[in-house]
Amino acid sequence: MEKLLEMWCVVLFSLLAWVSAEPTMYGKIVSPNYPQAYPNEIEKTWDIEVPEGFGVHLYFTHLDIELSEDCAYDSVQIMSGGIEEGKLCGQRTSKSPQSPIVQEFKVPYNKLQVTFKSDFSNEERFTGFAAYYTAVDVNECTDFADVPCSHFCNNFIGGYFCSCPPEYFLHDDMRNCGVNCSGDVFTTLFGVIASPNYPNPYPENSRCEYQIRLEEGFEVVVTMRREDFDVEPADSEGNCQDSLVFVTDNQQFGPYCGNEFPGPLTIETKSNTLDVIFQTDLTEQRKGWKLRYHGDPIPCPKEITANSVWEPEKAKYVFKDVVKITCLDGFEVLEGNVGSTFFYSTCQHNGKWSNSKLECQPVDCGIPEPIQNGKVNDPEDTLFGSVIHYTCEEPYYYMEHEGGGEYRCSGNGSWVNDVLGTELPKCAPVCGVPSEPFVGKQRIFGGQAAEIQNFPWQVFFQSSRAGGALIDERWVLTAAHVVEGTPDPTMYAGSRCIRARCLESAQRLTAHRVLIHPGWRPVDNPSARRNFDNDIALVQLKDAVKMGPTASPICLPGSAAEYGPTEGDLGLISGWGRTEEKDIVVRLRGAKVPVATLEKCREAQGEDPRAEAGAYVLTDNMICAGGEGADSCQGDSGGAFAVQDPNEGSPKFYVAGLVSWGKKCGSYGVYTNVKNYLDWIRKTMREASDPGHD
Repeated sequence: MEKLLEMWCVVLFSLLAWVSAEPTMYGKIVSPNYPQAYPNEIEKTWDIEVPEGFGVHLYFTHLDIELSEDCAYDSVQIMSGGIEEGKLCGQRTSKSPQSPIVQEFKVPYNKLQVTFKSDFSNEERFTGFAAYYTAVDVNECTDFADVPCSHFCNNFIGGYFCSCPPEYFLHDDMRNCGVNCSGDVFTTLFGVIASPNYPNPYPENSRCEYQIRLEEGFEVVVTMRREDFDVEPADSEGNCQDSLVFVTDNQQFGPYCGNEFPGPLTIETKSNTLDVIFQTDLTEQRKGWKLRYHGDPIPCPKEITANSVWEPEKAKYVFKDVVKITCLDGFEVLEGNVGSTFFYSTCQHNGKWSNSKLECQPVDCGIPEPIQNGKVNDPEDTLFGSVIHYTCEEPYYYMEHEGGGEYRCSGNGSWVNDVLGTELPKCAPVCGVPSEPFVGKQRIFGGQAAEIQNFPWQVFFQSSRAGGALIDERWVLTAAHVVEGTPDPTMYAGSRCIRARCLESAQRLTAHRVLIHPGWRPVDNPSARRNFDNDIALVQLKDAVKMGPTASPICLPGSAAEYGPTEGDLGLISGWGRTEEKDIVVRLRGAKVPVATLEKCREAQGEDPRAEAGAYVLTDNMICAGGEGADSCQGDSGGAFAVQDPNEGSPKFYVAGLVSWGKKCGSYGVYTNVKNYLDWIRKTMREASDPGHD
C-alpha cells in the first residue's frame, strides 16, 4: 500500500512539473527518492527549456544506476530535437578534484528532454542521479551546420543578426540578402543589359527587372551569344531554379536557364516594349548573362491582295512605309459609294496596314440601259467581263450599225461594244417591207381596196385630206402643196379606215415643224397653180412612230442610176383619194401603175407647153406614170409612188415619187421625182435632228 501511494505521488509531481514548466536560465533534476534508492518500475521525463537564443549545458554530479548491457535495465536518456544525445547507467565519480562533474552534455538548442527508467528490481539499492543545467550562449554563426545568414552573420549573447554587403538589402525574412536591381528603363535604339556582377556570380534570392521602352513603330530585337549565358540549370523535372524571362504585352519568351542559352539567339518580339526579368533562388550562383538589343522598324507583312499591284515593290515594308495599291483592269475599290482604281496604305506602328479592309473588287457596270425599240437580255451578273446582248424588235426594227449588239463590261465600269464603244445601239425602222404584199391589179381611181399592212408607210393628213409617206420614225415626206399654209397638220398612221372611230385606234402624229423645199414657189390662188416644180416637203414629228405591221417607213431611193425609174417600171400607189364612183373614200385603196415618159403627161394635158402662160410646167424633177385608167386623184396628193428596190431579190420598196398633180384623174399623173431631192432631204433631216438646231 505504501509503495502504491509512493508511485502516485511521483506521477502527480511529474504532471505538476510539466504544467508549470517555463524557460529558465538554470535548474536541477534528480532521480525519484534521491539520495535514497530509486523505486522499481518507474519512468519519469523532465523537459528542460532555456530562453530562445541559448543552448543547454547539462551536467551530472552523481550517477549510481544499475549497470546493464546497453543500459537495458535501468537508465537515464538525454534527447534533443528527437535525437538521442546519450544514455547513461552504472556508477561514475568525478575525475577532477576541482570539479564534481561526472558526465556533461552541451547542445546548441534551447530544449532538452531527460527520461529516467527502472525495471522491476533494485536489490542493491542504487541511488539514481543528480544533474544541473544552465543556459549557455550559442554562436549561431558557427555552431550550426546551416549558416543562418546568406552573407554576414553577427552573434550576440542570446541571439544573432544578419547583415548585407553594400548595394544589397536584407529581405523581410531578416536572413537573406538580395540586390536592388529593378527599375532601369532603356529607351535608346541600341543597348546592352547584363545580370548583376556579370561575369562574376550573380546575387542569390533576387528579382531583377529591366524595362526596354522604344518609340512606337519599332520592335525590340534581342540577340544573345550562347557563351554569354550561364545560369543554374533546371532540376530533374525541368524547372528552372534561376531563370531569365522576356515578356511583351501579349507573349512570353522563356524561362531560360542552363550553362548556355537554350533559346533562339535572335528574338524578334514584335513589340516596342519588353520586360527582362531575372529571378534567382538561394542556391548556386553562376556568372549570369549578357544580352544586346536593338530597335528594328516594325515590319508589315507583304500581303498578296487579289487583283491589285503594290507600288513601290519592296522585299520588306516597315513602319511609316506607304504603298499605292492599284487595282487591275476591271477592278475597283469602294469607299462608301465612291469607286476608285487605287488607294494608299500605310505601315502602322503595330505592324498592321491602314485601310486593311479595303480590297479590289470586280467593277460593276450596273444594269444596262434600255434602248428604244429593242431589248437587252438579263445578264447573269453585271461584273467585269460579263457579256450582254441587245436585240431590236424584229422584223420592224434592225440594228443600224455593223458592230452587233454584244457589249462587254469593261474595266472602267461601262458596257462597251467593239465598234460603238460606250454608245448604245440604235434600232432603226426596217423600211420598205410591207407585212402583207399588195397583189391588186386594178387602178386606184375607182380601183381596189387595200389593207394598211400593204402600205404601212401610208400617212393620212386629216386637215388637207391628203397623204404622205413615213420615211423614218420621226419624219413624214409629202408634197409641198399638201402642207402649204398648214404649219401644224394633224396626221395619222397605222389605220386603213379614216373615219373618226377608226382613227381612235390609229397613231396620231403631231408635227414639230414643217419644212417645205426652198424651191417651191407660193401662189396667191393655189387652185390656179400650174407650176408644181419642187413639190416636196418634210414634216418632223414631235414623237417617234411606233413601228409594227401597220406602221413602218418606206425606203428612200439610192443615189445610183438604177434608182431612177424608167418607162414601164411598175409602181404602187395608195390613198383615200376620189374614185370614179365616190368623191369621198374612207377605206384605203391601192393600185399598180407603170412609169411613162414626160411626153405622155404633156400629151395628156392637151396643151402645148410652149404656149402662152397658163400651161402646166413639166420638169426633170417630175415623173410621169399611169395610163390605161390607172391613176391617182384628188385626196391622194403627197402619197408615195413606191417602186421595188432594183437590187436582185430585195423585198423592199423605195419612194420613187410623190403624188403631185394631174390634169384629169384616170389618165397620166405627175409625181415629184424624190431621187432629185435626196441631198436636200438628208441635209434637212440631219440639221433638224441636231440638238443645237432650233
